[in-house]
Amino acid sequence: MSTELRRLRNYIDGEFRDAADGRTTEVVNPATGEAYATAPLSGAADVDAAMAAAAAAFPGWRDSTPAERQKALLKIADAFEERAEELIAAEVENTGKPTGLTRSEEIPPMVDQIRFFAGAARMLEGRSAGEYMEGMTSIIRREPVGVCAQVAPWNYPMMMAVWKFAPAIAAGNTVVLKPSDTTPASTVLIADIIGGILPKGVFNVVTGDRDTGRLMVEHPTPAMASITGSVRAGMSVAESAAKDVKRVHLELGGKAPVVVFEDTDIAKAVEDISVAGFFNAGQDCTAATRVLVQESIHDEFVAALAKAAAETKTGQPDDEDVLYGPLNNPNQLKQVSGFIERLPAHAKVETGGQRVGDKGYFYAPTVVSGLKQDDEIIQNEVFGPVITVQSFTDEDQAVEWANGVEYALASSVWTKDHGRAMRMSKKLDFGCVWINTHIPLVAEMPHGGFKKSGYGKDLSAYGFDDYTRIKHVMTSLDA
Repeated sequence: MSTELRRLRNYIDGEFRDAADGRTTEVVNPATGEAYATAPLSGAADVDAAMAAAAAAFPGWRDSTPAERQKALLKIADAFEERAEELIAAEVENTGKPTGLTRSEEIPPMVDQIRFFAGAARMLEGRSAGEYMEGMTSIIRREPVGVCAQVAPWNYPMMMAVWKFAPAIAAGNTVVLKPSDTTPASTVLIADIIGGILPKGVFNVVTGDRDTGRLMVEHPTPAMASITGSVRAGMSVAESAAKDVKRVHLELGGKAPVVVFEDTDIAKAVEDISVAGFFNAGQDCTAATRVLVQESIHDEFVAALAKAAAETKTGQPDDEDVLYGPLNNPNQLKQVSGFIERLPAHAKVETGGQRVGDKGYFYAPTVVSGLKQDDEIIQNEVFGPVITVQSFTDEDQAVEWANGVEYALASSVWTKDHGRAMRMSKKLDFGCVWINTHIPLVAEMPHGGFKKSGYGKDLSAYGFDDYTRIKHVMTSLDA
């Protein structure tokens, strides 16, 4: 007996719509491997309609006062709290994440982040007016950039949607947002939640695949393209946007080094690093999955980490004892498995290294030791519940190896030596350096990297500024 699939729809100009040509894709729950919904496979006509709606809404939203934008965002935050259980259910179906952790670890920061940007809407900054030329007064206007084409990833579809729309809308822009084709459900629900709060056309959602995203970025209407995703996707967006000189905001991959010195409290470090490495099945661009340990404590640390990994559970969303759920899709399961299958002979799988069960896309918590700096699994992002361990001799080698990858998003240093911690925070070439912790984020502080991890910042006043442009106005005092 077949179950009827739920129908998800685009949200354009204040109303829900099917794709213009009626095409759809199936949406699969990664915890079961079974389809639960269909979503529009949006084409050029759908993107045109969404861009036209956003463009028509822009002048009115641009001219709204910061106080009006703040009020709307505060209402959205309240609505997220009121409908939190719906959001949790949609996200769990999207991703297979544990229900309890989704409730405790995603809803509160999302609400807080929306409220932060509500406040930021009223804190536009610029240099003070002044006479920098005799007889002339100069002022700075900080303005919204216009229509923003935004593409969110599948690892945190609900939270990344917030990271996209909240600063853009707070600054006075209008938005066309595309969720990943594998995780559209929570974003469509977000459209339903905020649709009655914002004027029509300010916030639009278009579902589809990478071709849909390409159509959005290449469209002549947006002034800015923002994507959180893979390096390959980011490079494609930057290339497309360059053709008509769009602004680009890229938050791409990561390969975070976790540098553990010999004076570290091993038990505490292992406990925190294992959680930061395996949380969300390691599907986090800041995940603590590349550990470098000083050689004097290497063996003890690896044994403790392998034990912690073996005790870590993955499983169905309603199991309260699990730390993480499945990988997001069959391709991701294949990618993670491939890294382990291709390990060089000198590598050792300390624990894990295999799929769990035959239902859904679960993978065992895995620790791999004995690796060299040029190994594939050290240089490339796995994006799965796999922690690698290397042994280093001294501070200089730790810095060299930590920086010796193409990514530069996040890092951490574990030591009781304050001077060493400060030296490392200066030398590590990453957008974030945590000291004796790994992965906490707050709305007030920026998130974003260097090198192939992209450019631009999410969160914080810096993230808000990315969605504004600067205009110089000079007036003659003699007029």
